[in-house]
Formats: sequence, structure tokens, C-alpha cells
Amino acid sequence: MAGSDNKVGDNNEKEDEITVIKEGEAEILMKTKNKVFYNKAQVNNRDMSIAVLRTFISKRKQEHEEKLSRKKKNGPKASGETIVEPEAQTDSINLDGKSNGDSDLPKEISPEPEAQTDAMVHDGKSNGECDISEDSASNHDKGRGHLKPPRVLEALSASGLRALRYAREIDEIGQVVALDNDKESVESCRVNIKFNGSVACSKVESHLADARVYMLAHPKEFDAVDLDPYGAPSVFLDSAVQSVVDGGLLMCTATDMAVLCGSNGEVCYSKYGSYPLRGNYCHEMALRILLACIESHANRYKRYIVPVLSIHMNFYVRVFVRIYTSASAIKSTPLKLSYVYQCVGCDSFHLQPVGRTVSKNTSIKNLPGFGPVVAQECSDCGKKYNMGGPIWSAPIHDMEWVTSILADVKSMKDRYPAFNQISATLTTISEELPDVPLFVSLHGLCATLKCTSPSAVIFRSAVINAGYRISGSHVNPLGLKTDAPMDVIWDIMRCWVKNHPVKPQPSDQAGSAILAKEPTLQANFTRAVASLSKAQAKKVARFLPNPERHWGPKLRAGRQITSKHVSLLGAEAVNGLLNNDDEGDEPPSKRKKAEDTTANL
Repeated sequence: MAGSDNKVGDNNEKEDEITVIKEGEAEILMKTKNKVFYNKAQVNNRDMSIAVLRTFISKRKQEHEEKLSRKKKNGPKASGETIVEPEAQTDSINLDGKSNGDSDLPKEISPEPEAQTDAMVHDGKSNGECDISEDSASNHDKGRGHLKPPRVLEALSASGLRALRYAREIDEIGQVVALDNDKESVESCRVNIKFNGSVACSKVESHLADARVYMLAHPKEFDAVDLDPYGAPSVFLDSAVQSVVDGGLLMCTATDMAVLCGSNGEVCYSKYGSYPLRGNYCHEMALRILLACIESHANRYKRYIVPVLSIHMNFYVRVFVRIYTSASAIKSTPLKLSYVYQCVGCDSFHLQPVGRTVSKNTSIKNLPGFGPVVAQECSDCGKKYNMGGPIWSAPIHDMEWVTSILADVKSMKDRYPAFNQISATLTTISEELPDVPLFVSLHGLCATLKCTSPSAVIFRSAVINAGYRISGSHVNPLGLKTDAPMDVIWDIMRCWVKNHPVKPQPSDQAGSAILAKEPTLQANFTRAVASLSKAQAKKVARFLPNPERHWGPKLRAGRQITSKHVSLLGAEAVNGLLNNDDEGDEPPSKRKKAEDTTANL
């Protein structure tokens, strides 16, 4: 019995092993077991979010000052405006009656919204040593002309690392509310808040709550809402678009890339209301599907979105959008959406706008879009089309914002752990054509024709010499965004193949049908001055390798780690955890197989 007790004691000690993880200016305590989710690779995500938030706060302050100056200049009657306090400046803060450091968690989440809401209202008393300071709370009671510090909601906080970084690294942040519906995560978050000192205690609070219920109970109360779920964010979008103030910022991540990129099209349609297509541009299409989904949810409440930055990075997509309210502006939503026709033979694609406008005298009328934009068969190769969408076909970046964010990142490079990665991504985005949806792949074009590939500079020069614009894409190093129609693209490739002949192909191949036609455009491959972007000319790194192996998605919190997770965590980490896990040993046959597998890595 004594030996058995010692074994149990050893297991408990191993489960309680704690490591300190430092990222930026925040530090968190993490147990070695997979009880609370943490992914080191998301440092890029967190750094980018901090950079965008800093720019948002600066723009918010600038817009507020401009609004005050207009009112001061014109007066409320002359300008026709009524002086109304901005929705961002709410006079009350709803909390749950617990201090940030209090780890006394409720036994369960109330399933009834009324009970949930009541549990969230602060009673004005502090039960712990870490409570919101009186100065911070009093900021919400000042005069009408004062812009109050922004309130940020992190809807799915886990360890609270993101919320702590917001509070400690962004000086202008007023309050950060961190939510999670997992007791272990909330307790871990509250411990980490205490561990990070008085600044974190005064700004960050943690609640055990269902994020959807909480956001519905707090409409238009947060200046910024951060959604970073494990998987699809679709179930949170309806409540998220309601909880953001007018002009506020919604930051949303989607990691279910297999669904968004076309592996499970019917699942994507059920979650996002759009059908994806499997093409070289599938990751950009994933961004545009997510934006269209957010717009759809916002429109139900007479709101609409304005994207400021949309990125694909590593294994996920993330969008930053501002949300406004206007019953008249949402009538323009169909103009921002399009269906996509993609040829099954040559991958040519064409966009079909959902709506159009007709101007008559001084009035503008919204009408359904003209269609179809393509025939039943592809005009280039004669194959059929697949149809996907609808997707967001309006710009996905605000280039003024991108420039400001990049300048801010470069001026504070020491404060961003992932500076190299996010600056490279922002540099590439700053050189994209903002008004061109999707892109072509130079290697994809050559694969269709079975020809040698021209260099990117030569191809870019041919497009520019033909009178069109072209740029790279941050989504794919081989992607080329251009406003040249597909028939011009194929004419350029036909001219290239004439100078670089290919072997004969079967007549039923798409490439044979394309090359059988004579080009109507004679391509000029003389090198153009603008064929290299500024970053390329200066040899600025734009696509960086991962900083370490197994830099990608991690196992969901609470799941037992086994030998099949080698590809996610790495051989050393898996073997170490399996060897320490006396209680959950695998059968010897599986263990030996895992060791053999990891030994070959």
C-alpha cells in the first residue's frame, strides 16, 4: 500500500509541474499537462492584434477630435447634428462581482440568460486584493466631451495571455474582459492576472461565462472584440457583431482551413453560408468567405463592416473589421459580394457580382446583378465551370491602415516578439492590389500548359506592357494579383510557349485546347521598370520560414496526448509526456511503434 501511495504522489507532482512562459511583457504559469490551451505559434497572431489595436486607438482618438472640431465649428443646429455621447463611452461597467484575482469559481454556468446576466452585474464591492482601481472606473463617468479609454473583450481567453498582453503593452487600454466557459481556464487566467502584478489586476478581469450569452447581454459595450476560437468562429459571430460599439473593431480568427478551403464544401456552406472552391487562391477565398459571413450577420441588425486588414498566416486566417450602423448603407452589401465561376480544366475564374446600381438623375437604385458572366463552357479550354460563393469581392485591406500599422511595428520592433514575421507579412500586404479579388498562380498556368515557367519578373513585365496592373499576394509566394482578364493571361502564355515549345499533348487536355488557338495579343516580354516591387528591389524578406519545427496547430485542451500527435507536438515532446504518464500508459506494441516512428524523424 505504501508503494501505491508513493506512485500516486509522484503522479500528482508530475501533473502539478508548472512552467513560466514569457511573451512580450506578459508572463503566464502553465501546467505541463494539456489542461489549458496554449500555442506558441500564435505569437504572430497576438503581435499582429496588438499592432492593429494600437492603430485603432490612434484612429479612434483622431476621429473623436475631428468630430469635436466639426461640432465646435458648426454648432449642433448649424450642422444638423444632435450631440449624442458615442456608444463607445458607456457609463456603467458590468462585472461579475468577483475581483480579478479571486479563484472562487461558480459551480456551473447558469443555462438561463436572465440568471447569467444577473451574475455578471457588479455589486460595487471587492472580494480580493486585485480589483479595478477607482481611477480606471471613474474614467467612465466623465463629461460628454471626454473620450474614455477603450474596453476590449477577449471572448475565448484560455490562459489569458492575450488579454494580459493587451493590458500590459497597450498603455491606452482601459479595461480588458477575459471570458471562458472552462473552469480550469478561468482559474488559470485569474492566477496569471495576479502573477502579472498591479497593472494587470487593475485592467484585466476574468469571468466564467458562455461568450455568446455574455456578448448578447452587453450590446454595443465594447470598443474591440477579439474572437480566437479553436476551429470555426461562426457560432460567435451573431452575438459578436452586436456587442461592438458603432465604429468599433472586431478581430476574428478561423483555423478550420480544411473546411474553408474546399475539402468539405457542404460543411463550409452550413457554417459560413458560402461554398468554397479548391484552387490556388483557396486561402484568399477563405478570407473572403469569412468576411462575407460577418457582413451577413451584421446586416441582420442594420450594421455593416469595413475591413481594415485581412491576413492568412501559418495555419489560419484572421480579419480585422470595423462595424458601423446604417440602415441605408447595408443596401450596398450586394455590390460587395460575388459568386465565383472556376473552370474545372484550366482553373480560369470569373466573378459574378450579386448586385448592381443604376443611376437616374440624382437617385441611385440597387438592382440584381446581370448574369451569367460566362457561358456553359469555358471560352479558353471548353470545359465546364464550378460555381462557388458568395464571397466578399470588395477590398479586404485599408491601405492607409496597413501603412500606419507597418510604421508603428517598425518604430517599436523590440516590443514585438514576432517582429520579423509580422513586418514581412505587412510589407507584402502593403504592395498588393487592393481592388483585385483572388489571384492566378504562375506555376498553375504552366502546369496546365505543361510548359517551362517564365520568371515572375518576365511574366509581370508582359502584363504591365499589355497595359494592366499586377502585384504579388501575401497569401502565396507564387500568387499574382492582376486586373488583366483571363484571355489576356492565356494570350501571354501562348506567346511564351511559341518561344519555348512544349511536347504534343492529348487533344482532350485543357492545355491542348488553349494552345490550339492563336493569341490575339502579342506579348512584350521586355523587362518593365515596375516588374519588381519596392520590397523586392530592396531585397526585403517577405516570406519567412517557420522559426522551428512543428510550428502549427496544437492539440485541443483536455485531450490526452498519444503517439499519433507526433506531427503536431514533435517526437521529443510526445515521448517525454508519454514516459511521464504512468497512469495512462499505452500498450507496449503502440509505444514501440511510436518510438520507432519518432526515431526516424
